[in-house]
Amino acid sequence: MKKAGRSSFVETVLTVVYAVLIAIVIRTVAFEPFNIPSGSMRPTLEIGDYLFVSKYSYGYSRYSLPLGLDLFEGRVLEQPVTRGDVVVFRKPGDTNIDYIKRIVGLPGDRIRMADGVLIINDVPVPRVRIEDYIDNMPNGGVRRIEQYRETLPNGVTYITFNEITGGSADNTGTYEVPPGHYFAMGDNRDDSSDSRIKPEYGGVGFVPAENLVGHAQIIFFSTDGSAGLFEPWKWFGAIRYGRLLQGVR
Repeated sequence: MKKAGRSSFVETVLTVVYAVLIAIVIRTVAFEPFNIPSGSMRPTLEIGDYLFVSKYSYGYSRYSLPLGLDLFEGRVLEQPVTRGDVVVFRKPGDTNIDYIKRIVGLPGDRIRMADGVLIINDVPVPRVRIEDYIDNMPNGGVRRIEQYRETLPNGVTYITFNEITGGSADNTGTYEVPPGHYFAMGDNRDDSSDSRIKPEYGGVGFVPAENLVGHAQIIFFSTDGSAGLFEPWKWFGAIRYGRLLQGVR
């Protein structure tokens, strides 16, 4: 009986170890879950969205590994980023922080903003005003936010917010994206600390290819935050069912 008991215990331990190893491998080479804590990518991504990010889309760097272990430099099996991709990356200057933004500038591009219009290589990116976004406020009121449908040169289209006319980053100088780097911006243009702002001023600056973690793929869960951890009677009412299993574009 003791031998059987010991054997059963060992098998249980091995099963747990195997499960942990499989989870680590999947998280390292396939998919990693992330949650959205801020509104910088609204309306594409809302606070409370949980999504899967594919780790294999752009190849692998040290930041693909658990804890960012510094085992090698650069990227292995590197694949190019497509303009318009929504990506997770480690913040330049503080690689303990994950950011999620949209890539609008590729290596060699010239990027600038003029009166809120994105200009790539001296060509304004087309944008069309659409219906306002109706934002429900905690006090029961509503706020209307200007929305624009923006279409990049390769046809990728998405919606951006314009919360403030003449915002601090609506007019910029020209940024020349260096080799091996990308230019990233949030879809909520007036509430996004991104490549328009240098890291020493709290922004992102150019994003090194090595810092890319993966490509945002699908929202697997979303909650509006109205239910606390110890309020199970509110859990089902807090789920944004319409956002479940939506692809990220």
